[in-house]
Amino acid sequence: ERLASSHPRVVAVGEIGLDFYYDHSPRDEQQAWFTKFLQLAQRVDKPVVLHIRDAHDESRAALAATPPPGGVVHCFTGNLADAQQYVAMGLYVSFSGILTFKSAREIQEAARWVPADRILIETDCPYLAPVPMRGRRNEPSFLVHTAAFVAQLRGVTVDELAEMTTANAHRLFRL
Repeated sequence: ERLASSHPRVVAVGEIGLDFYYDHSPRDEQQAWFTKFLQLAQRVDKPVVLHIRDAHDESRAALAATPPPGGVVHCFTGNLADAQQYVAMGLYVSFSGILTFKSAREIQEAARWVPADRILIETDCPYLAPVPMRGRRNEPSFLVHTAAFVAQLRGVTVDELAEMTTANAHRLFRL
């Protein structure tokens, strides 16, 4: 909390959230800690970086009960309705290499819809390398593949996507 409130390089609280996919931690403990970190974000007035996996309804309930001062759903894996609800809560939605997978139709639909002022892209390095690098260790240089895919989905140029996502990152993290 001391660093989050005073160090200029700390721009967000996170990665925090709920992960019900593997259930390595009891859900009630995850929910209790998630709330504590949301409260921390409120106290230090920092946005949150959210990790949400197979827990969208529960995460939105926690976010509604303890709204953070901004945030991003990192490595989005939900559907269009999930994206719409997060954006309605004032959050950004970030897409990783998963979006380029053939099986990611629902994520692609969400990426087409997310408003230009709420979309981000990311690597989630070292995981989730985008097509055509799938199967390799992901790295930041691979972001160009995710960007090209998102730009094509949205009918914009890669440069236009880069401008919007850079502006969004600056706004979200107060850079």
